[in-house]
Amino acid sequence: MALTTLEREAIPAVTRHRTLGRDLIAVAVIAVLAAAGYILFPDNLALLTRLIAIALLVLSLDLVTGYCGVATLGHAALFGAGAYAAGIASAHYGINDPLLMTLAGILGGAVAGLVCSVVILRAHGLPQLVLSIALIYLFHEFANKASSWTGGSDGLSGIAPDPLFGSFEFDLYGHTAYIYAVALLLIVLVLLRILVRSPFGMLCRGIRQDPLRIRAMGASPKVALIKMYVISGAVAGIGGALNAISTQVVGLDSLSFTQSAEALVMLVLGGTGSLFGALVGTLIFMLFEDYVSAANPFHWLTIVGALLILVVLFAPKGIYGTAVAYVARRREARA
Repeated sequence: MALTTLEREAIPAVTRHRTLGRDLIAVAVIAVLAAAGYILFPDNLALLTRLIAIALLVLSLDLVTGYCGVATLGHAALFGAGAYAAGIASAHYGINDPLLMTLAGILGGAVAGLVCSVVILRAHGLPQLVLSIALIYLFHEFANKASSWTGGSDGLSGIAPDPLFGSFEFDLYGHTAYIYAVALLLIVLVLLRILVRSPFGMLCRGIRQDPLRIRAMGASPKVALIKMYVISGAVAGIGGALNAISTQVVGLDSLSFTQSAEALVMLVLGGTGSLFGALVGTLIFMLFEDYVSAANPFHWLTIVGALLILVVLFAPKGIYGTAVAYVARRREARA
C-alpha cells in the first residue's frame, strides 16, 4: 500500500529520533565506563588518560581514512604538532591555562592538517601513502633539529599547566587529567557524530565511494577533503595537547612513524568508517598491549600481530563493525 505524504515525512523524523537515542545511550555508556575506570583502576589513571589521548588520534584518522578514503601512515604528525604547540605555549610563552593549551593544540593540529592535506591530496593510492610516510619523517626531523624550541631528542620539558578552572590541580595521580580527558572525549565525540551525519559528512562519504560523480554534481572533492583534513588535525591536536598536559613533557615519539602505524592498526581493529569502532579498537589494542606486554615482554608483538591477522581474515569490518552487522542480521531474521 502506498504511503501518504505525512507518513513519508514521518519516516525521517522517526529515524532521527532513533539515531539520537542510540547516540545518547552510547555517550552514557562511555561515561559509565569512564567512571568505572576511575573507581576500579585508581592507580592506572595515567594509562587511561593516555588511552583517551590516542583515541582522539584514532578518531581523527577515521575522519580522513574511514569516511574520506584517504590512505595515510603519517597521521601522528598532526598529533605531535598539537602536542608541541601546547608544550611550546607553556614552556616558552608561559601560557599555562589548560584550556588555552588545548586551544593551542587545536590550532597546531589544524595547521599541520592543512599542510599535510595540500601535499598528500596531490596523489592517489600508493603514492599518497608514500607521501604521508615522507611527511611524518620530515615533521620528526624538523622537531629534532629545532631543539631550542622542542628540546630535540631530550624532549620538551618545563610544561606546567595551571589548575583547571583555578581549582583542580594536575596531580601526580592523574585524577584531574583523567576527568579532563573524559570531558574532552565526550565533547569531541558528540561534535563528530553531528559532523559525519551533516551534509558535509555525507559529501565526504560520497567522495570516498565515487569522486567522479561528486565532481560531476558540481562539488569540489579536493576542497572538501582539505576541510576534513583540517578538522581531523584539530581533533588530533586535542589529543596531542591532552598528552602534553597530562605528562608535562613532549617527546619525539609523538611524531613517530610507529605512532602513525599503531593508530591505523587500532582503526582497522575496531572498524573503519565508524567513530565507535575507532574507540573500541583503541581500547582493545592499548589494554592488550599493556597487559600482554607485562605478561610476555618478549613475544607480545607476535600475539598482537596474530590477533590483527585473525580480525582482518574473519572480521574484515573490524570487531565493532562485525558485531553491528551481526546484530543487524539477527534483527532482520527475527523480522
